[in-house]
Amino acid sequence: MQLSFSSVSTKDLAALCQRAISISEDPAYPVVKDNPLLLAVKTVYNDYDAVYTKKAFSGKSDLLIIADNKRDNPFSGLKSILQGHIKVSSSPYQQDAKDIYAIIEHFGIGLDRYKWAEETAQMKKLLEALALPENMVKIERMLLTVVVTQIRDAQTAFELLYKETSGENAELHAMESASSMRKTLETALHNYLNVVKAMSEIPGWKLLYGQLDEVLKTANNSKPSAPKQVPPTTPVTE
Repeated sequence: MQLSFSSVSTKDLAALCQRAISISEDPAYPVVKDNPLLLAVKTVYNDYDAVYTKKAFSGKSDLLIIADNKRDNPFSGLKSILQGHIKVSSSPYQQDAKDIYAIIEHFGIGLDRYKWAEETAQMKKLLEALALPENMVKIERMLLTVVVTQIRDAQTAFELLYKETSGENAELHAMESASSMRKTLETALHNYLNVVKAMSEIPGWKLLYGQLDEVLKTANNSKPSAPKQVPPTTPVTE
């Protein structure tokens, strides 16, 4: 009854424990009923099983990218329109465009390329500045109210999704990972199997030992074998 747990995958270790528990709980083996070492295996396995298949992240990255683009695209368009008025000296909105563009520069002319958290914070401040009455008058005069509203709505949607996703990721990270739990499970299973092995010659234990030994043999046989070493070809000399 030997097995190197370190060579068993996270998923296979879960399957091995589940099989060992299932066999041990068979009414045919009353000798291990309420055995404290078996109970320890079951307790740790239940926790391990709950997390070994958990996702590392919430999986909403694609949704965040889409939500971010919905605010970045109109923001980029707003900058282009303002730059167009600024470059055309005959535009009746040249000064208004300069004033609004200066506000954007203050908070980050390239903030649509910032990291999400930083962009969200700066975009919020920018929108607050653009919402001031003196700036809204200029925006309305240039017929850009719809564009600014689109940015504001997209910003609100992104903030909600980002907050929701951050909360989910925090919960996932707070759960103890299977890799950190497996050592505890390995120890519990090792202790239990050692007792079964030690008691294998005592009536009531021998058949249990035989079944668990078969489970370990199966686990050993399922391990990937090392790649075959191909001997180097000896050059043929004439």
